[in-house]
Formats: sequence, structure tokens, C-alpha cells
Amino acid sequence: MMRRHLTFAGLAASAALLIAGQAAAHAHLVTSTPDANATIGSPKTISLTFNEKLTPAFSKFELSMPAMNGMKVKMKTTVSKDHLTIVGKPQGKLMPGAYVITWHAASDDGHKMDGVVPFSVK
Repeated sequence: MMRRHLTFAGLAASAALLIAGQAAAHAHLVTSTPDANATIGSPKTISLTFNEKLTPAFSKFELSMPAMNGMKVKMKTTVSKDHLTIVGKPQGKLMPGAYVITWHAASDDGHKMDGVVPFSVK
């Protein structure tokens, strides 16, 4: 009986470590340009940098204006050579107003995350 309890306790501890390790394996946004909630002039480039390498095929962002019924701003995004940053260049100057960057990122190990970065153009 004692051996079974030790085995069960060992399995439970291993499972807890595995779950904690998996939670830490997600790509998290580290910095953004523009910063969240910033008010800036029209940006020429938007970038999002993550703590883990990304899978380019599944990592991108969109830029939209919530006040304009979610109107999307035309842009193409790419993942940097080091696979840590998603970069996009708006096609033209952004008009004043509130914007939201909606991002989707997948780390190289397959974990997917998403989020938003709001900012305003003056």
C-alpha cells in the first residue's frame, strides 16, 4: 500500500510540473510599438515583440478602427528573421481616431495566443 501512495504522489507531482511547464510555453507579448493605450502621430510601422519564437504561418495582426464599425486598415504583416517580432506597415497615413491591433501568435511548439493592443492617433 505504501508503495502505491508514493507512486500516486510521484505521478501527481509530475503532472503538476508538466502543466506548469505547458503554461509557461505560450508566446506572450513583451513590447509593442505603439505602446498600449498610447496617443501618437500616424505610425509608419507597427511592431509586436514576443518572448518566444513564433511560427510565421500562424502569427499576424490586423489593425481596425472600432468607431468606424471595425473598419480594417490595409496592411501586410511579416515575422522578423529572428521570429520574435511581427511587423506591419499601414498603406498610407492613419486618420485621427482610436485603433485596435488584434494579434494572433503561435509559438514554435504550437501553442496559440491572441490579444489586443489599443492606441489612438492624434
